[in-house]
Amino acid sequence: MLSRPKPGESEVDLLHFQSQFLAAGAAPAVQLVKKGSRSGGDANPDRPPLRDHRDVVMLDNLPDLPPALVPAPPKRARPSPGHPLPEHEDPEERLNRHDKHITAVLTKIIERDTSSVAVNLPVPSGVAFPPVFHRSQGRQGKPATSGKKSIFAQEIAARRASEAKVPPVGEVASTLDPPEGAATCEALTPREQGSQLPWNSYSFQGPHLVTGKGLKSQEAEQEAQTIHEENVARLQAMAPEEILQEQQRLLAQLDPSLVAFLRSHSRTCEQAEEKATGEQRPGGRSAEVTGEEPIMPTSASEPRQEDELEPGAPALALPVTPQKEWLHMDTVELEKLHWTQDLPPLRRQQTQERMQARFSLQGELLAPSVDLPTHLGLHHHGEEAERAGYSLQELFHLTRSQVSQQRALALHVLAQVIGRAQVGEFGDRLVGSVLRLLLDAGFLFLLRFSLDDRVDGVIAAAVRALRALLVAPGDEELLDSTFSWYHGALVFPLMPSQEDKEDEDEDEEPPAEKAKRKSPEEGNRPPSDVARHDVIKGLLATNLLPRLRYLLEVTCPGPSAVLDILAVLIRLARHSLESATRVLECPRLIETVIQEFLPTSWSPMGVRPTLSLHRMPCAPAMKLLRVLASAGRNIAARLLSGFDLRSRLCRFIAEAPQDLALPPEEAETLSTEAFRLWAVAASYGQGGDLYRELYPVLTRALQAVPKELSSPSPQPLALQRAASLLTVLTQLTLAAGSTAPEPRSDSAEASLSSTPSSITWTQVSGLQPLVEPCLRQTLKLLPRPEMWTALGPVPTACLLFLDAYYQAWSQQPGLCPGDWLQDTERLSEELLLPLLSQPALGRLWHSLGCCSPLCNPQSCAPAPEALPSLVSLGCAGGHPPLSLAGSASPFPFLTALLSLFNTLGWIHKGLCGQLAAVLAAPGLQNYFLQCVAPVAAPHLTPFSAWALRHEYHLQHLALALAQRAATLQPVSATSAALYHGMALALLSRLLPGSEHLAHELLLSCVFRLEFLPEGASGGPEAADFSDRLSLGSGGDLGCERGTLLAQACQDLPSIRSCYLTHCSLARASLLASQALHRGELQQVPALLLPVAKEPLLPTDWPFLPLIQLYHRASDSPSGLPPADTVGTAMRALQWVLVLESWRPQALRAVPPAARLARLMCVFLVDSELFRETPIQRLVAALLARLCQPEVLPNLNLDCPLPGLTSFPDLYANFLEHFEAVSFGDHLFGALVLLPLQRRFSVTLRLALFGEHVGALRALGLPLTQLPVSLESYTAPPEDNLALLQLYFRALVTGALQSRWCPVLYAVAVAHVNSFIFCQDPKSSDEVKAARRSMLQKTWLLADEGLRQHLLHYKLPNSALPEGFELYPQLPPLRQQYLQKLISGVLQNGVSET
Repeated sequence: MLSRPKPGESEVDLLHFQSQFLAAGAAPAVQLVKKGSRSGGDANPDRPPLRDHRDVVMLDNLPDLPPALVPAPPKRARPSPGHPLPEHEDPEERLNRHDKHITAVLTKIIERDTSSVAVNLPVPSGVAFPPVFHRSQGRQGKPATSGKKSIFAQEIAARRASEAKVPPVGEVASTLDPPEGAATCEALTPREQGSQLPWNSYSFQGPHLVTGKGLKSQEAEQEAQTIHEENVARLQAMAPEEILQEQQRLLAQLDPSLVAFLRSHSRTCEQAEEKATGEQRPGGRSAEVTGEEPIMPTSASEPRQEDELEPGAPALALPVTPQKEWLHMDTVELEKLHWTQDLPPLRRQQTQERMQARFSLQGELLAPSVDLPTHLGLHHHGEEAERAGYSLQELFHLTRSQVSQQRALALHVLAQVIGRAQVGEFGDRLVGSVLRLLLDAGFLFLLRFSLDDRVDGVIAAAVRALRALLVAPGDEELLDSTFSWYHGALVFPLMPSQEDKEDEDEDEEPPAEKAKRKSPEEGNRPPSDVARHDVIKGLLATNLLPRLRYLLEVTCPGPSAVLDILAVLIRLARHSLESATRVLECPRLIETVIQEFLPTSWSPMGVRPTLSLHRMPCAPAMKLLRVLASAGRNIAARLLSGFDLRSRLCRFIAEAPQDLALPPEEAETLSTEAFRLWAVAASYGQGGDLYRELYPVLTRALQAVPKELSSPSPQPLALQRAASLLTVLTQLTLAAGSTAPEPRSDSAEASLSSTPSSITWTQVSGLQPLVEPCLRQTLKLLPRPEMWTALGPVPTACLLFLDAYYQAWSQQPGLCPGDWLQDTERLSEELLLPLLSQPALGRLWHSLGCCSPLCNPQSCAPAPEALPSLVSLGCAGGHPPLSLAGSASPFPFLTALLSLFNTLGWIHKGLCGQLAAVLAAPGLQNYFLQCVAPVAAPHLTPFSAWALRHEYHLQHLALALAQRAATLQPVSATSAALYHGMALALLSRLLPGSEHLAHELLLSCVFRLEFLPEGASGGPEAADFSDRLSLGSGGDLGCERGTLLAQACQDLPSIRSCYLTHCSLARASLLASQALHRGELQQVPALLLPVAKEPLLPTDWPFLPLIQLYHRASDSPSGLPPADTVGTAMRALQWVLVLESWRPQALRAVPPAARLARLMCVFLVDSELFRETPIQRLVAALLARLCQPEVLPNLNLDCPLPGLTSFPDLYANFLEHFEAVSFGDHLFGALVLLPLQRRFSVTLRLALFGEHVGALRALGLPLTQLPVSLESYTAPPEDNLALLQLYFRALVTGALQSRWCPVLYAVAVAHVNSFIFCQDPKSSDEVKAARRSMLQKTWLLADEGLRQHLLHYKLPNSALPEGFELYPQLPPLRQQYLQKLISGVLQNGVSET
């Protein structure tokens, strides 16, 4: 017998088996049949049959090499032999003839008449699941089936066979069988006949199909019963033959599947009724469970009933009754069926305790008492199952689900919660911050992990949540709407202002060394630590940018996800220059954005929403490039040169928005962003070569602006585009007017900054006739507030263009000055001067106070969810119209108008007086009065810094115009004083980025004699007269104050030079600010301002030269004073005296204690400075001002002082210096005595009498020269026992005597006398013992004078030589107390101590 091949046999073995088989001649196990062709016949019937039908493998005929893999020839369809193709038939006619159109079917549909057909509603069954076949059911009597069939397949076949049989007539009322069967009355069982025939209608228990579901509860059962009775009556009135006929007619009309459903439903109801009837026993309990009964947990003490009850009867109340026949329900595990119970009743909160916040799927905060239906999907949680909504913890848990839909849903809900929290929707209903709680819980990194998910839906939800977290709603809209304002493109970086703890500890290190030492530490810090201080930096440390690039480039998400990713990238770019650089340098990120979302050609977009934004222009992509370019000129240059942005700008600017084959809004926004990107590039002097190519496009766009402005309802997007166009032209005009700067050899950017502009004045000189009509058109709408508000930034952009135009025109060296002078006169006479007389302009000036953030600090309140680690402007809720950022704000237009007036006044001196009349507007005067009033400045937040910067621009331009006018014509004293107070207030408020404005104020307004009218109108004499009338000042410590003030007015130029030297700002920041404000585009480094941590100058900037002198003297190792110390100190003291006398509101922000500390620094500089006569006179005058009755109560030495760590430490150094170098100087002594008043800390007095008691011999200040009253030292009585003992010891030992320290001698005598005669019963035993001891020692003193002073002291009196009055004899009470106390001493004696 031949063997079969086994596994592992080789091909040689198989060939050997084949040869044996052929040699044996055995019959094969299978027979090969050769099929014919597809046509059913043989293609070649004449071919002879094969001799051998066996397949034999011959290796000899096989080639050595495998055949080449070439594509097979294309198959060609062959016509069927029975249906040959006609040769001359038209294929189109053949297709039309055989076409089975849908109309051929629809036209044959005949609607069935359903007017007489009863509508049967489905009745809910009493079981949870359909009946399932159980294999334990008996199969006795069933014949065995042939073939291999499973039990389940046999049961299904049996059911189908039973359904195909003839149904009995007895099931007419309960079920309906398929129409194929024929029913006979003989087939009915007696039970079925009794339940079906009319004469046995009593067996109908109730309706099976009509239950009344959907009706009101009180009407449902009644209506169902009425219908049932009508049906029964109708059946009783019919003959059996009529019933059969009606049954056949119904079965012929109904669908077989519906008949089967109704039959199974009726059978289920009958089984349930039979089971319920069989389980009801006399005296037993019913197993029926109602869903309305409350579910009560079983007690632990009750025995378990599971083993005693039947499997089909559960012990707990469940919505359904588990049946024994159900799959895997042989043993009922009740603890696993708790989830099927109804929810417990909602608990009503009876106390005020806090409850866990729960949110809906839309992120809404649900009240604890709200009762929502379960079909909303808000009850799928374990804790507090009766409450609707999900807590943040449960949503976090859901984000880690294995089901992608649940992860996406959780991220979506969290994004909704964050969005509602940022707009302040939760208010005070929640305790704490939602964002802070989420970030502390690791939500930031949860989002980062979700971005790495494989499911697109989860990624889209994660990106949406990341955008909701990072991008505050309203911030981008605010920055976009103000882009065309005066320096509106300049913004502060949205990065935290506080530094790390390591930075705070290392402030004194050089910046370069600190950066070198900290760079490895920052690189090694985990992202969680970085994110705790800065969320953006923490995200960038997790490789977020490569992941976002991968999503855009590879996964190609939907439009919403793309927009979210671009929004996140924009927020990252606004963070800082470092973040913008990382976005730019991320591999293939910017290339992907430009290629995919800024293509030069694309398919037109239809009306329907697009399914993908790839290969479609997208406005946020253009905005991302604009924000990146704003971060620095180098980034802008790299974008223009390395990414072919010039072609993109030409593509989207050269074509009108309506011709871009995009949706109208998207086209307008894209064109606007293209103009803004070009404007940013032009701010650096770049992109000027595009102007020559796009000049016809720009002129056409300018000519269309007046038409758009004159329309009844101008489109906001079109107006934004027009304003952006004017901003581009403004920057190009400044570029044409700027000259090439001198290159700096020490700058790496010398080649870039020294590149001359590619635009000449000739190319832009023709734009002014096109822009001026736009301005005229806008000014016509000024009297109509609603139309004026709708214009947006267009009027502002027109004024700024004219400002840049005349500024550039006046700088052209080869042009005749008469041309621009004549044109400025024409513009003023025709347009500007008539504008000043319009009442509508006065209305704008009056609204300044209402919209000012400086006058309304509450308008700059931080956002409800503001976090230090995640900076935002907090514009989620929008801004009211009457606010600086509102739609009716007058600041942008008035700032641009003042800028134009300054330029025209600088060009044409003759127009300066006429244009300065705008400063006399009552609204502007009232606004200045509010700004110099003593109001609390708004807390410095990101939004307040942005808003205050724009307000300070208006104030500076108004002061600059006033200063120009003051040089040509006199200014009233009231206005001059107001302008000077405004300049001082503005100087102390300016923020980083405004260094040029601070420098200009120091050069012009602050130290200008025209703004100090008191110096020329009897101010010094009035100061002397005031000092003579003052009743609260002490003795004469110096000369007359009027002489000093007059001398200070003469020395104003020297004072200005001193402050320009000591208040100098960082040179790099000053040059950058000057380039921005002067229009020197080649020197502009970036449009990103420094971080606004604090104002440029400290609030005590008038004392800044004195503070610097003190620090230099302290840091000098040799102790030698710096050069010109006397001159610097004298100029600073002169200016402080001027401010104290004539501008006290300028020093209101400096506490009197801080002023005293600054004066003490003058004496600590060296040992000779305070001896100079000018210094002595100025310090004495300032000390007298500090001791005025209205100022002295505000002197508080116990509170923290700005710039001073501890006043007691300073006072200790002051005492040490006084003891060493004072030599009894009275002025020095007055400063030493001033902090020793009774109301100040006892630490200061203990420092003098404990550690520096030797200084008492130098404190020879007479009582008549004491700057304050003696009562401020003696009242109330001293209660510090240690100090009283030091007083007594200094008096007894002779260290403190009246002839060399009269003031403190009188003070010590007063306090010791008050202590020894005090009879307070509440005193402690220690104090009583010390009092008796001190009184006894006083009685036994050998110095009769001191004994007389201590015992007979009455009250202080600085007019007497001793400084106090004495009793001629002791009062009776004191005499009795003294006699009682010393009686024992006289008898027993006193031991020496």
